[in-house]
Amino acid sequence: MSVYLSVVIPAFNEKENLERGVLEPMLAFLKKQAYTWEVIISDDGSTDGSTDLLQVLADQHTQVRILKNPHRGKAATVTSGMLKASGSWRLFTDFDQSTPISEVTRLFERANKGIDIIIGSREMVGARRDKEPWYRHLMGRGFNLVVQLIAVPGILDTQCGFKLFSAEATERLFPKLYVYGENAKFKDAFTGAFDVELLFLALQNGFSIREVPITWHHVHTNRVSPIKDSIRMFRDILKIRVASAAGKYSRSR
Repeated sequence: MSVYLSVVIPAFNEKENLERGVLEPMLAFLKKQAYTWEVIISDDGSTDGSTDLLQVLADQHTQVRILKNPHRGKAATVTSGMLKASGSWRLFTDFDQSTPISEVTRLFERANKGIDIIIGSREMVGARRDKEPWYRHLMGRGFNLVVQLIAVPGILDTQCGFKLFSAEATERLFPKLYVYGENAKFKDAFTGAFDVELLFLALQNGFSIREVPITWHHVHTNRVSPIKDSIRMFRDILKIRVASAAGKYSRSR
């Protein structure tokens, strides 16, 4: 039976989140849906024993698969999961479920109108940001202004980790990643401008993109360094523009 929705979740040392049961509400929601689905948890070389817990989860749920990857960072881990997925639609979302899986219903409203890529937005009218520290919001707004000026005009929130791609968009865009492509390696949990490069490629290749307001709950993490990460992200946006000017994205892949 063909899969309608693939949910791809990158994982890196998620033992604490697993012990809190963050994935159970997601599975409960999916089991109530009329469409076919699968969950692919793409692990980024975890070292905290969480892969064993993930395997237990997969053994309990036949529609859950675990991909074990060497540690190369979130971009490579998401890419691995998205390209191994088989769904007509493929959603990547954060392990901590800061955006509840139920918000995919809002995204599907656009998908059913012929849009190729539908992304959750925390900045649109109707969105809700719950318990977000002011400095995180300020950092995000500043980053987005730079993104719109340099790479992806018109997108209010490139960084929300809740994005739905058609199978065609997935299979054409992810292999074209260059800055965050197959040779990129990150030693930490840095997310960076991975989403920006994807959306930049989508616009270059004529795919339609729509933002949809979603509900997003801030989940505290020590993986974000506001100053250091902002500098690294700005650097990578410039790399995307340089790669484009050098014709890196026009080469067949």
